[in-house]
Amino acid sequence: MCPIHDAAAKGYATAAQAYVTGRPGYPPESDTWLREVVGLGPGATVVDLGAGTGKFLPYLRRTGARLVAVEPVAEMRAQIERDHDSVHVMNGTATAIPLADASVDAVVCAQSFHWFATPAAVAEIRRVLVPDGVLGLIWNVRDESVPWVAALTAIVDPFQSDSPRYRSGDWRRVFPAEGFAALGERHARNGHVGKPEQVIVDRMLSTSFIASLPPEQHAAVARQLRSLIAATPSLASAGDVTFPYDTAMFAYRKVS
Repeated sequence: MCPIHDAAAKGYATAAQAYVTGRPGYPPESDTWLREVVGLGPGATVVDLGAGTGKFLPYLRRTGARLVAVEPVAEMRAQIERDHDSVHVMNGTATAIPLADASVDAVVCAQSFHWFATPAAVAEIRRVLVPDGVLGLIWNVRDESVPWVAALTAIVDPFQSDSPRYRSGDWRRVFPAEGFAALGERHARNGHVGKPEQVIVDRMLSTSFIASLPPEQHAAVARQLRSLIAATPSLASAGDVTFPYDTAMFAYRKVS
């Protein structure tokens, strides 16, 4: 089985609970996209590949499709099993999906494809898809046009090293891919509403390369985040705040 990136293996193993509380959900437009573009509905089978803690599983469940979660990090799989006991959870990677050829109608990667965007992974995804099956990619992307969001990025980005990111655009290099036809992309505004400690601190600390830092550095980043919140009037009140995101959705159909 192909090894996973060290930042993902270490960071997500230690930050599973922060991932659950700190990560945003997805906007209503994602439900429409899953049905109209990815083609999910009763009778279909979908794989949530790189499923993490199962944050996207409720959206897949609403389509009525049969759900399979494939996740290589044991701590993340354990979180799925605690929170989603009816989902079939499997240990696997994008280059070693533990399913038969042409056995699923769709593969969806939520906040994960940038970790394994290689020709080998795309070929493996194509292997498990039925003819005309769909690969769907979805990300919540921080809206850095908001000054305090840009300031958060400035705090955490120096630690990213070689960790794959959606923002780098490197994942796009595998497309166009042999055996897939692009179905286009959609974007929708999204907001994560909650207390600053949850939607800002937990969110940023759950980033893989921050979660995998040594304890002293991890604590220092947390202090910087809380200092930024205290210094930003719109964040420093006792009420809820909205962390703004752009949700980006892409789809590709398997062709012969």
